Amino acid sequence: MKRRQFRISDVFVIGFAMFAVFFGAGNLIFPPFLGLASGKGWFTGFLCFVTADVGLAIFTMLLMVRRQDQEGSILSNLGSVPSKLINVLVMLCVGPLLCVPRTCATTFEMAVLPLLPQFPAWLFSVLFFVVVFLLTIRSSKVVDIIGKVLTPLLLLTLAVLCFKGIIQPIGEIADAAPIRHVIKEGFLAGYQTMDVFGSMVMTLLVLGAAARKGYTEKKLQFRVVALSSVVAAACLFLVYGALTYLGATTSTTDVGDVNQAGLVVLVTELLLKRLGVYLLALIVFFACLTTAVGLVSSTAEFFTVLLKKVSYWQVSLAICLCGAGISSIGISAMIRFATPLLNVVYPLLLTQIGLSAAGRLIRKKSVFRGAAIGALAYCLPEAACTLGLPLQAIYAMPLSALGFGWVLPALIGALIGLLLPEKSGSAASTVPGTPEQKLRPKGEPKPEEDCVTIITMIPPAISNKQ
Repeated sequence: MKRRQFRISDVFVIGFAMFAVFFGAGNLIFPPFLGLASGKGWFTGFLCFVTADVGLAIFTMLLMVRRQDQEGSILSNLGSVPSKLINVLVMLCVGPLLCVPRTCATTFEMAVLPLLPQFPAWLFSVLFFVVVFLLTIRSSKVVDIIGKVLTPLLLLTLAVLCFKGIIQPIGEIADAAPIRHVIKEGFLAGYQTMDVFGSMVMTLLVLGAAARKGYTEKKLQFRVVALSSVVAAACLFLVYGALTYLGATTSTTDVGDVNQAGLVVLVTELLLKRLGVYLLALIVFFACLTTAVGLVSSTAEFFTVLLKKVSYWQVSLAICLCGAGISSIGISAMIRFATPLLNVVYPLLLTQIGLSAAGRLIRKKSVFRGAAIGALAYCLPEAACTLGLPLQAIYAMPLSALGFGWVLPALIGALIGLLLPEKSGSAASTVPGTPEQKLRPKGEPKPEEDCVTIITMIPPAISNKQ
């Protein structure tokens, strides 16, 4: 393939594709609820949300694109077993534990419950995942067609919704925020989207799209992906900002005891009347269906390669069964269940992403491992505290009120790792990709043998099997 001259039109094509992948229907539910809870501080909460969601996801993607010529993954510095466990945990979150069941629960609470309030949640879960399973294992263009039609339609509906909500606000914005720590809640809402997990998987798709357009040189690939990321980030910034503002305009309105999904439906009905609710229900149903198929397909590919002796359809069936069981507990319960888990996984990933961004300035693996251990030393007790254990003393740590209590322990762990002496003659104690790593000790397993990474295990056609 010939090298292609850089064209700005390619930037927008790839950028809009990135936006469509990141902007799932499930992500609709978090910005409005954050706005409702933040009141006049809605913009501060929104900035924290987009930083933890869009900013971190795109930064991770760009980091992985930059590192594609190096050995190992972002997590490989932790060692074979820890990296495998974390990769498996990430894919469980993306798949059967959180993201997959959330597509079903979001569909039920936004598309079915407002129109058929007596319809059993468990029955809808079964029907939804029967369709998902059939579309996942059968070669079909249905999902592609629905995705290409529904994403623009969803954006058009949201544009009308946001435009009317801005020129004719639902109500005044509350002076006092109902929540105590707007910054912390903004970051936590960003964590709940789990777009960082998706970005770790989506890097291959973006690189593939760039390569198909003729950008085969690594520097040129990075340039086009970086500029495309700016396009995607700008679109996400506008959409999420408008949705957060709409939620803030309901902060002085008696909305009752609504959850994240219920608030989106209520805002739609207040602004676009009942017709808007019907349109939103139709769009969300198909949008979440396509998202579910893509997530089940990619997760099934991962575990099929990992487990080896289990077939693709068997893994897909297991994921669908698990998704059907978890989705029936509802969005609110799923968010409560996800919070302690994400509060452990995200800081752990952040330490590795931040240190990896330093490139060759940090070469010792003990620094990466020390930072991870330090973060876990705070995050595990904090997660236990959210589950009811009497460990409130953990919140005495600096920055804990803002959700960053893990930062100081991580820094201390990294410093200890930096001061630890290297094992004599151990080139393996350096970060993969550095010159020292080329002299691997005899008998040392190769990175592809000792580290199961998301990037190497999932094939390019990750979004669907179609």
